Amino acid sequence: MTVQTQSQRPATEPANEPAITPELVAQHGLKPDEYQRILDLIGRTPTFTELGIFSAMWNEHCSYKSSRLHLKKLPTKAPWVIQGPGENAGVIDIGDGQACIFKMESHNHPSYIEPYQGAATGVGGILRDVFTMGARPIACLNLLRFGSIDHPKTRHLVSGVVAGIGGYGNSFGVPTVGGSTAFHASYDGNILVNAMAVGLARTNEIFYAAATGVGRPIVYLGSKTGRDGIHGATMASAEFDENSDEKRPTVQVGDPFSEKLLLEACLEIMAKGCVVAIQDMGAAGLTSSAVEMGAKGNLGVELDLDLVPCREPGMTAYEMMLSESQERMLMVLDPEKEEEAEAIFRKWGLDFAVIGKTTDTLRFVIKHHGKVKADLPIKELGDEAPLYDRPHVAPVKPAKLDSASLPAPLGMDAALKKMVACPDLASKRWVWEQYDHLILGNSVQPPGGDAAVVRIEDGPKGLALTTDVTPRYCYADPFEGGKQAVAEAWRNITAVGGRPLALTDNLNFGNPEKPDIMGQFVACLEGVGEACRALDFPIVSGNVSLYNETQGKGILPTPAIGGVGLVPDVARSVGLAFRVAGEKILLVGEGEGWLGQSIYLREILGREEGAPPPVDLAKEKTHGDFVRALIGDGMVSAVHDLSDGGLAVALAEMAMAGGVGATVSAPGGDSAASWFGEDQGRYVLAASQDKADEILRRAAQAGLPVAVIGETGGDSLRLGAAALVPVRELRDAHEGWMPAYMAGGRKPA
Repeated sequence: MTVQTQSQRPATEPANEPAITPELVAQHGLKPDEYQRILDLIGRTPTFTELGIFSAMWNEHCSYKSSRLHLKKLPTKAPWVIQGPGENAGVIDIGDGQACIFKMESHNHPSYIEPYQGAATGVGGILRDVFTMGARPIACLNLLRFGSIDHPKTRHLVSGVVAGIGGYGNSFGVPTVGGSTAFHASYDGNILVNAMAVGLARTNEIFYAAATGVGRPIVYLGSKTGRDGIHGATMASAEFDENSDEKRPTVQVGDPFSEKLLLEACLEIMAKGCVVAIQDMGAAGLTSSAVEMGAKGNLGVELDLDLVPCREPGMTAYEMMLSESQERMLMVLDPEKEEEAEAIFRKWGLDFAVIGKTTDTLRFVIKHHGKVKADLPIKELGDEAPLYDRPHVAPVKPAKLDSASLPAPLGMDAALKKMVACPDLASKRWVWEQYDHLILGNSVQPPGGDAAVVRIEDGPKGLALTTDVTPRYCYADPFEGGKQAVAEAWRNITAVGGRPLALTDNLNFGNPEKPDIMGQFVACLEGVGEACRALDFPIVSGNVSLYNETQGKGILPTPAIGGVGLVPDVARSVGLAFRVAGEKILLVGEGEGWLGQSIYLREILGREEGAPPPVDLAKEKTHGDFVRALIGDGMVSAVHDLSDGGLAVALAEMAMAGGVGATVSAPGGDSAASWFGEDQGRYVLAASQDKADEILRRAAQAGLPVAVIGETGGDSLRLGAAALVPVRELRDAHEGWMPAYMAGGRKPA
């Protein structure tokens, strides 16, 4: 072990600081070889505060030490990408001098421990990531995964998480316009709460984290620092065990009204030209924000913690550096604008304190009560974080299921009614009606469809927004599942008339130290990357959430995808609802009736097996481009992509959405495989007779498989000779399950 001399120490620490022991190092989530790396880097034993700083900066949540080797393989560039991964959020050019800024992040562990505050502060954190870049947030989305409906905590967790998302977003004043909610036993001990925020800025008014200029003031802005959230990032980088409830104090407490004030104050001083660099105090709080600003700008940072506004007395340097109290920012300001910036923040009733300065030393120096509590090389805190090439085992691809040999225990009408009422496919109206999805007045397509559509300012342009993933596919075949997650987002944006431009991701996996879990991660990323390249759909921001395990049991691999597309004219955007009788129903794409890993297989036959449907990316591209052109030309009145539940469920959703029935014949005949197969790359369209004829002509000219399969009309959904179900009965089953479940009532039939 490296010998420490007095001259190498920062100024002496109080005698009551704990001794740095192997046990204390382990409590900070650092392995012995990582601690040795620290000793070699600084040439001495770290102080207690320094140990906390390394713990924060070198944990999985902040350093991406198990994932960044593989993240580098993802496509991140396109002519319209202004800023890819590495900043607070990604930025794309959407024309007319406008930029869309967006990102998705997880708040999984905190939301399991304290569902309301965990979810609420997840929303608050992702909103700050967006407005830190100079954007005004215009929309939020989420992706939620809960455990089995039979688990005793599931109702409590759903209730708290949904209330937290609504409580924060509604109070802050940004619409929550879309999302995804599903259930599986693998999430019993580790739910997923992934939050996405989208904002708008001018392309020439984007703000970044890199500090510039020596001797410039570093300013603390926003709410006061407390003891909430200490070690939050470290907790997010560890598995849960039987003592996880003891981690409740690490969950932050949010104040959406303070965040609204912070937003307005930040945008005002940005408009006044006061800001040189800006960073949200998110995971690891003051530590990560200060280190990132200095390191990105090749500058040192010196902080005096006596000047930090605190809401609790007697806070130590360790506590202040690791607190994850919410609604806080760190900025480097133009010295000549300091008084103007302070006046603006005081006007908004927020703390404004100069707590340090930039230096030319490339050192991260922390002082408290006149003593140096930390003196570390600033770039190495990030650049020298461990980087692991974790051992990984390639997943074994399952055999294709013989769909023709499967029994049919229920008639088609009974099977359809049961499926539209199952937990994953049942209406989530109970969830999204707790969110204000109409505030700001620009929500064109609300929750419940393929993708949300939000008008950009006065239009006519809009943004199409979605979150997607099918974890059961990713578990069965991570490579195909990764491809499908991207393709599903691409289809959903296309289905409302949007041109997919870019995505953000939230990669939720189990323990990366297990070769099979790391194999899932690597294969999923390979699939995601291949789909992004084929569809010209780059990743511009994202988050990795590992160690989603409880007592050794991991979640299904869940690489959540958040997609953003541009709708040229929101007036031409379409939804999924059948609107009128007498229109032709067309199917774009072909299928063989793929039931492996399908919802039908799980819900009707009680089996989860087989290979998931393969994704043909070339067909996804040509079929999607064809459908998008039809929407742009005003040729269709309704569009819906086929995914969970196949053709039958897609038709049922279109009928329920518009209250109009249909008579349809499946191209493959009246088999469960034809109606419920989840073959990819397919869309259902509705169009008038004359436009349907033109669509068929265009399809024939392009060599695309498009066929008329039925007609809208009546008050029932007739599926060949196999099923005749009143739309009202479908809707009652579809809408009724979740309110009854949350009230403690019935489970799926």
